[in-house]
Amino acid sequence: MDFPKSSHIAAQLEFVAETGSTNADLIANSANTDDFSVLVAGFQSAGRGRAGRDWVAPAGSSLFVSVLLKPTGVAATNFSWLPLMAGLAMTKTVAALIPDAQVGLKWPNDVLVGEKKVSGVLSELVGDLSGVVIGAGLNVRQDKSELPIENATSLRLEGAQSLELDDILSIYLENLRGLYDPWVSAAGNAVASGLRNQVIAACSTLDHGGTNRVRVILPGDEELLGAAVGIDDTGRLIVKPNAGDDVVAVAAGDIVHLRHN
Repeated sequence: MDFPKSSHIAAQLEFVAETGSTNADLIANSANTDDFSVLVAGFQSAGRGRAGRDWVAPAGSSLFVSVLLKPTGVAATNFSWLPLMAGLAMTKTVAALIPDAQVGLKWPNDVLVGEKKVSGVLSELVGDLSGVVIGAGLNVRQDKSELPIENATSLRLEGAQSLELDDILSIYLENLRGLYDPWVSAAGNAVASGLRNQVIAACSTLDHGGTNRVRVILPGDEELLGAAVGIDDTGRLIVKPNAGDDVVAVAAGDIVHLRHN
């Protein structure tokens, strides 16, 4: 499969018909691979989402892509913004393909159409801590019966303007590059580069209108109920619990939106 549009954006781009995991492949070869190199697969037999969950879809039905980011001059402590950046880039991509839909970023990096998941992102550090591999899966051509969970959707089901993988990937890479380059120029400062404000504006988890509530399932299965009121300078979700006045900064956890429950 050819990706002429996308190849002009990536430092290098490789397509494989099938692999276990594009993330694992890029990590294994990261020492000899350039910044903003891209690996695309037609099918992943061992794809994973956050928390080790399986991410498998019929061959040719989804976009499976991983991007190696090796930001020169950025401290590894700022890498926490990269999955949020990728989630924002995919949110912008889906919004461009379905302009009449309500598309939002569910913290930290799921993309929702309404309240249905269309895409997810998994980020993994490379072994020498020189960078991060960002893997993204996007439901493209699936019918309802092919989706892994009920609360999911695909670009086809939402009436997207294009289902061509090169069109979709090129938009995603342009969006990612447009966020990544200013962030690197700002030495990974998400505030100075404008990244933090863009993430906040796109994040449907936040209590923008006073009616949103979330359930946060923290590591260890502890639960936190409250309103997500912000994102701090390191990318953590700020939650004001229903009980108590002190806010809690959440670095990791599963988020359930409660506003429609």
